[in-house]
Amino acid sequence: MLIASTDDDETNLVTCGTAKTTGDVFTIARTRNANFFRTWSEYEGAFGVDFMVSTNILTANDIVRVVGLPAAIDVDPFAGGLVQMAEFEVMAGSDIAGQSVEQADKFDSITFAALVQDGDVRIARGETRIEAGNRVIVIGSPESVQSFSRTVASPESSEGGHDIVIVGGSDIGYHTAKLLEERGIEPRLIEQDADRGRELAEDLPGTIVLEHDATDTDFLVGEQIDRADAVIAATDSDEKNLLVSLLAQNIGVRRTVAVVEEGQYGGLFEAIGIDVAINPREATAEEIIRFTQKGQVENLSLIEGRQAEVVEIEVDEDSVLTGRSIRESVTELPADIVIGAITRDQEFIVPRGETVIEPGDHVVLFVATDVLSPVMDVV
Repeated sequence: MLIASTDDDETNLVTCGTAKTTGDVFTIARTRNANFFRTWSEYEGAFGVDFMVSTNILTANDIVRVVGLPAAIDVDPFAGGLVQMAEFEVMAGSDIAGQSVEQADKFDSITFAALVQDGDVRIARGETRIEAGNRVIVIGSPESVQSFSRTVASPESSEGGHDIVIVGGSDIGYHTAKLLEERGIEPRLIEQDADRGRELAEDLPGTIVLEHDATDTDFLVGEQIDRADAVIAATDSDEKNLLVSLLAQNIGVRRTVAVVEEGQYGGLFEAIGIDVAINPREATAEEIIRFTQKGQVENLSLIEGRQAEVVEIEVDEDSVLTGRSIRESVTELPADIVIGAITRDQEFIVPRGETVIEPGDHVVLFVATDVLSPVMDVV
């Protein structure tokens, strides 16, 4: 297998094409330009690439999933969309702040998987206390996760969600607007360059394109950007994304999401108050890992620098999970594992102690990375 993931699209494509001419090697290419991805999608094996990862489209999808849930930091679909994993920041004033997991667990189709405190991930137990500022990871049906998001968010941030402003007509900004349009949302997009603004206005009929400098506070207030539910900073500059996000917060925007190209800046952005920092490189790496793990797992999501993983597996008759209740089967598994959800014949099943998992079921597990290998050997 060859993975070409330099910062230059053409180099990655040439590398894969050359590898194909010299041997029977499976090739994976990372590209930013979505035109390459569209061509590859239409013509199987184009460029000598067996699997292409479109960084900008991946990032736009991550952004749209996050802004769709109040207080969400990370959202990933599993089991063909029947299951959702979401990580939320517990806001001051939210209903579950100060409660134990047992007290907060009032949702039929939600499983509390873990809490993140000061960067450390720990499995959620009934007695685990949830405090404002903690991050909580849940797994459940999309409807229940949506309902839960309104509980975990502060009262003011749990309302709205349709007034979205994108700053920057970059490729990521464009694809974010397009995805929002497809969901029935009419975003506003601020782009300083007049020529680029005209292109965007033509290509995005459901988006209001504003030609101006997004660091002009008077303009932001005049356009009532302060009333937006979220501002997405998606320019090609980390520094400008940070400035735009801070200005948006300063004028009263409820939520800020910033694209951060340099991975080491992500923690800094969030430490100084940016609600969500999304790193395209991390999104790309996760997608490549997800693909290379195919066969072992159906899908996966990496948690907090890979301290833990959420994995989807299809179990067979040899799995330790099948043919008996979950209460019995988990006695043969490490403590650092949570069965988050089950799907069977395209139906969502809530995992409870008496639930019996059958061969062919898809099971979504939260697993600490240090026990992942022995767990995968038996499930």
